Amino acid sequence: MRVLVIGGGGREAAIAWACRRNGHDVAVVADLPDDPLDADLVIVGPEGALVAGVADECARRGVPCFGPTAALARLESSKGYTRALAQQLGLPSPAFVRTESATEALAWWHELGRPVVVKLDGLAAGKGVIVPQSPAATEAAIRELAARGPIVVEERLTGPECSLMALCDGTTATPLPIAQDHKRLAEGDAGPNTGGMGAYAPAPVPHRASELTARFIQPVLDHFAAAGTPYVGVLYAGLMLTEDGPRLLEFNCRFGDPEAQAVLPLLESDLAELALACCNGRLAETSVEVLDGAACTVVAAAAGYPGAPELGAVILDLFDVSPLDVGETVHAIVFEAGTDGSVVTGGRVLAVTGLGDDLGAARDHAYARLADISFDGMQVRRDIGWRAVGAELMSYAAAGVDIDEGVRAVEQMKAAVERTHGPAVLHGLGSFGGTFSGAALKEMDEPVLVASTDGVGTKVELAARLGRHHGVGKDIVNHCINDVLVQGAHPLFFLDYIAASRIDADHVAEVVAGMAEACAEAGCALLGGETAEMPGVYSPGAFDIAGTLIGAVDRANLLPRGDVAPGDVLIGLGSSGPHTNGYSLLRKVFQWLPMDATPAGLDRPLADALLEPHRSYLPVLRGVLDGGQVKALAHITGGGIPENLPRVLPDSCDAVVHLDAWPIPPLFRLVREAATRFDTFELYRTLNMGIGMIVICAAADADAVQRTIPEPSWMIGELVAGGGKVHLA
Repeated sequence: MRVLVIGGGGREAAIAWACRRNGHDVAVVADLPDDPLDADLVIVGPEGALVAGVADECARRGVPCFGPTAALARLESSKGYTRALAQQLGLPSPAFVRTESATEALAWWHELGRPVVVKLDGLAAGKGVIVPQSPAATEAAIRELAARGPIVVEERLTGPECSLMALCDGTTATPLPIAQDHKRLAEGDAGPNTGGMGAYAPAPVPHRASELTARFIQPVLDHFAAAGTPYVGVLYAGLMLTEDGPRLLEFNCRFGDPEAQAVLPLLESDLAELALACCNGRLAETSVEVLDGAACTVVAAAAGYPGAPELGAVILDLFDVSPLDVGETVHAIVFEAGTDGSVVTGGRVLAVTGLGDDLGAARDHAYARLADISFDGMQVRRDIGWRAVGAELMSYAAAGVDIDEGVRAVEQMKAAVERTHGPAVLHGLGSFGGTFSGAALKEMDEPVLVASTDGVGTKVELAARLGRHHGVGKDIVNHCINDVLVQGAHPLFFLDYIAASRIDADHVAEVVAGMAEACAEAGCALLGGETAEMPGVYSPGAFDIAGTLIGAVDRANLLPRGDVAPGDVLIGLGSSGPHTNGYSLLRKVFQWLPMDATPAGLDRPLADALLEPHRSYLPVLRGVLDGGQVKALAHITGGGIPENLPRVLPDSCDAVVHLDAWPIPPLFRLVREAATRFDTFELYRTLNMGIGMIVICAAADADAVQRTIPEPSWMIGELVAGGGKVHLA
């Protein structure tokens, strides 16, 4: 066929590529020619051309056009119209108001009482949306956009977004692979909104494309068909996958950009034939075949984009490596957009799409090809597809750590270990630290020695990779201090163990300096330890640390007390971060996100947030322990609240923990957003989620205990009659 593609960006380059690879004669033009068309099919790329009536003019000339009429393109050109139609059809959507009055919009927002998103009602090339982060910013955004024209203010939803594009022939809708794009300029989804800095498909979302099409696309087709104005073209639903289910963010009336660059290379069927079938109302008779595997598209943008792109830079090594012969293996495709083939002429200059058996391979191919292309000021996100990793994980075991297997191992070894215990051993395996009666400590009536041995886990891999060793030295000491503190003990001395494939004196000195700092802060002596060089056991550059801490407590003050009972309350103290647990998950979730990036919501680079040292709770709990009101302490380590709190519960008690009782720190919110398929219980037994220590006391003593703790604390739950289990509420 002779196919005319209207537009001139990366999306149109992908449409043209998809048609040419099936042998069609394709011309890409900015606008519909004034003279009679010598074309068998017109495919419209940009929304502006549809709103301007290209499809209407094609109908007048008798040329099949894959794209809706100007009247139907109002679905994209007016957000208020779309919101009203979605409300009429019962499509799950956020609450909204459309208005031309800033005063009315402000009043509606105040009545709603929740965060909102502010949008221009009309077309804005993906840049007419503001997501304000404070009440003051919300008011400013409403006033700013209302001064430019009608606006839509809508309830802000949370969750990952996905792009559902369906081919439509007026009655039938057939979805293409679901895609996810990256609209923010900077890594970690930070920075200003853009037209899109990358995309990948198929996206790992917990919904089938056919189900989402039936819920969001088909009702719209049915509505327009009943009205006698059948919708022909692509109908694109931008969806947010909230905790309450998918919600409609917007409709677009064409292929997305850069989603088209990711999705169309996966289309095995002939795009031009499919588009013509839609124009003739015969899509139901036509098979839509999609290749196995995945695609990842990375956009290269000009310096200054999205504000004022700097044009004219020379592009080096831009050439087409995309074989068009059917059957040839294509690993990477370059789609030109803001370039004339040699210099930068637009904001988004080009996109590279990698193809592979899975997203990891596709991503590698895209970045490998992009590494050969350069121009001054080139902006490229290094993290395209990073959220897909977390979205695939359903348990900690999927990240390489099996908590259940660890619990089973403890149960199997418990009997053998307990055979070695004499009458002086009061708490052993399964508690936070071993306890031993040491009557020789004459300052106490009956002193008890408390021992803790532990490590830092896979956090050391991250520290080694980034060359930051001081913090993990503090980690091991503070972890052990907290483990003896929950017995009521104060630390006496600490012994360390450091092992590596090759000893680096500078690295060892940095680790030990961190240990010494933590010991000094706790009044604990660092007596020494062992440094082992073990080539062949550890990978080059890798190291591991562990340690043993001995503390003491008078037996009368030993925790947990025997009077822990239903009616007691739980007081939570904040963690300083993930502490030393959950890093196999964290490293997996963030493996494609650069460590020097500052993701949206964080106030510092990701590496700083992840390597924040494990805090010691000794300074803030000294006073409350001396007051005698604490019945038990639980250090929230590996296994989170569900696995650690039961260690101090009697068989007669269950604990009810209210998950909305404390603010979730930004890093944990980011993990929760990324690991979308993790259920709540799995998340809270993998990470501490912002609570690093739990105090159990009588309800009557709670106010006094919280007043004695010199930092914010939260009443997070209570004990009820039960059998030693934790319930997350």
